[in-house]
Amino acid sequence: MARSTGKDAQALFHSLRSAYAATPTTLKIIDLYVGFAVFTALIQVVYMAIVGSFPFNSFLSGVLSCVGTAVLAVCLRIQVNKDNKEFKHQMIFIPQIAGPTTRASFCRLCSLQFGAAFGDHEFPWINLDPAST
Repeated sequence: MARSTGKDAQALFHSLRSAYAATPTTLKIIDLYVGFAVFTALIQVVYMAIVGSFPFNSFLSGVLSCVGTAVLAVCLRIQVNKDNKEFKHQMIFIPQIAGPTTRASFCRLCSLQFGAAFGDHEFPWINLDPAST
């Protein structure tokens, strides 16, 4: 029984590999970019698990930025795919410009807004205790 499972897995892997070989180069580049964004998010999670989450706002900002980038790249891949007939190809670039701009602004705002709440080590010029001056 184990041999048939191994043969089935090999057949599945071979069929996926041959189907992906027919994928256009632009979609492969987008796939590589999505993989890099997910890999970067995983590296940040592993780093936080090993070292600790002292500047938690920075960790949260970095991971959410990577995940948002991956999601927007997947949306771009769906829209650029010629086999997908549901999207108008003229409307591709408006969400691809507005999305990252909004995401980056939100991540920067979170990093600045919540920085003092997690400790004054990140922003030493912010004094939360007026009695200490």
